[in-house]
Amino acid sequence: MPLPLLHGLARLFGSVLLWLPNRAARTTLRNLRTCFPELDEAVLRELARASLRHSLCAMLEMGRAWLWPMARMTGLIRESEGVDAFRRAVAAGDGVILLAPHLGNWEVFGISMCHGYPAHFLYMPPDDPALDRLLLRSRARGGLRMAAGGREGVGKLLRALRAGELVGILPDQVPADGGGVFAPFFGEAAYTMTLACKLAQRPGARVFCGYARRLPASAGFRVSIRELDLRRDKLEDAAAAMNRAIEELVRESPEQYQWEYKRFRRQRDDTEFY
Repeated sequence: MPLPLLHGLARLFGSVLLWLPNRAARTTLRNLRTCFPELDEAVLRELARASLRHSLCAMLEMGRAWLWPMARMTGLIRESEGVDAFRRAVAAGDGVILLAPHLGNWEVFGISMCHGYPAHFLYMPPDDPALDRLLLRSRARGGLRMAAGGREGVGKLLRALRAGELVGILPDQVPADGGGVFAPFFGEAAYTMTLACKLAQRPGARVFCGYARRLPASAGFRVSIRELDLRRDKLEDAAAAMNRAIEELVRESPEQYQWEYKRFRRQRDDTEFY
């Protein structure tokens, strides 16, 4: 479908989702009320509607991210900020960690930024083997290699980083037990993965964080990518710095963040948040 038509369908069904009883809408509203307590209910509901629309946009755009030829897919990026500095860092060969939070279209962002470089990206394989094969094949067409979460996948990332290559991580997923620490995210304690923070302690390693923001009128995407420093004596401080960097990006385009994800589902006292 043409992108304007695809986005039109997402806007239609996103509006319907807000009014129907469903988990995505409930979780979105719960997260927004927690992260933006200063906003009144009418503004929060409008932000929730926009968020659900953009989440549907991201789902419907996956055909382009996964199946289009690389040149055509990367052609969707119309504007950019910080990409040249990122590419220079990767070319230097000291190892770069790319953080791609669930903001805008993270598939377009991750695949396009890793294109042309030796790169490994950490991911959680889906339960459906056919979908997993599709993901591996589609992401590999640009040279990107996937590393399944777990000890073996982390080992692949570490070896790639030691070789001076590019590694990618989705940093705002709730990790398994023992894989994270609690750190502030929009003022709320969030169980935050520490893998990127540990990798960032390697000598010479550099860290960048960014996203591909959907442009108005279905005009494509603007990539924004910035360097950050995660070197801290304590993992808790490094995780807090990482969350602050993600929060800064989210505040630029809050409607394009994946608020239906249960980011705060794990609480310090094991109470039920959702």
